[in-house]
Amino acid sequence: MQELQVIIGTGPVGRATAEALRERGFRVRIISKYGKMDDIPTGIEVLSADVLNRSALDTAVAGAAAVYQCAQPPYNRWISEFPAFQRAILEAAERVGARLVLAENLYGYGDRNGVPIDDASPLSASDAKGRTRAALSEEAFVAHKAGRLPVVSARASDFFGPWAWEQSHLGARALGPLARGKPASILGSPDIPHTFTYIRDFGEALAILGTTGHGDGRAWLVPNDRPHQTQREALTVAADLLGKPLRFKALGRSTLTLAGLFIPLVRELLPLLYQFEKPYIVESDSFQRRFGMERTPFDRALSETVNWMRKRGLSE
Repeated sequence: MQELQVIIGTGPVGRATAEALRERGFRVRIISKYGKMDDIPTGIEVLSADVLNRSALDTAVAGAAAVYQCAQPPYNRWISEFPAFQRAILEAAERVGARLVLAENLYGYGDRNGVPIDDASPLSASDAKGRTRAALSEEAFVAHKAGRLPVVSARASDFFGPWAWEQSHLGARALGPLARGKPASILGSPDIPHTFTYIRDFGEALAILGTTGHGDGRAWLVPNDRPHQTQREALTVAADLLGKPLRFKALGRSTLTLAGLFIPLVRELLPLLYQFEKPYIVESDSFQRRFGMERTPFDRALSETVNWMRKRGLSE
């Protein structure tokens, strides 16, 4: 029987990772606090375990060859809760002798004033969420260097695709209205390059790192197709697939600052708005060179997303 792979989190990243692992024939277990998941993929086991309950977490990850950290606290409680949350997962993986695979975003790099993110880019964020993300990553790699457990991470830009709906900038607020013939909502400028990551490529990268053992001890940038395209160009592809005219409303800093007085989520996004006001480009060719993984062409990725929307009744 194939070795066990355990994923923390039933969100879109955890699901994409589980599907990639199952395609490779591994046993896959997904853990969430409540043990619930819509449309559980075939052959996937879903268990309930509170990450902060040591005994329950140890039982849930027992026998794992790799533990994939694909979960996070509520967005407005990142700074206060994320360190203890991830530390609990790291220590559980260490106790069972598993590899720890981190699913990370790019917040830790901070505002680079339009300079592309690549393998040599430092974690130099100055905002609170960015500093938190950087500290979490650094703590995990310190444990790796100390020989406590093998650690590796995959870092993705803003992701989109099947099941990545409410969280995605190419999801409910953009593709949803566009599908109904209404203006898509976007942040910042429509004509500044912004790299998007396809959720299935994110899951594929995590599965590769977790099962080959060839990338341990460092962070890898997930491959992205068309990393230099703008939001306007991405939405043009979406509008064509949906058979709708391209219409959008771009929400700038002044509008969002006012909205942030009343909407907590918007207030949380304001320190990160630089990602949509300046070029936000990821150069991720090294992963493809090292592991031979082909990035999904953007048109195909968006077509798969639109097909998923239609099946879920989200394009009506």
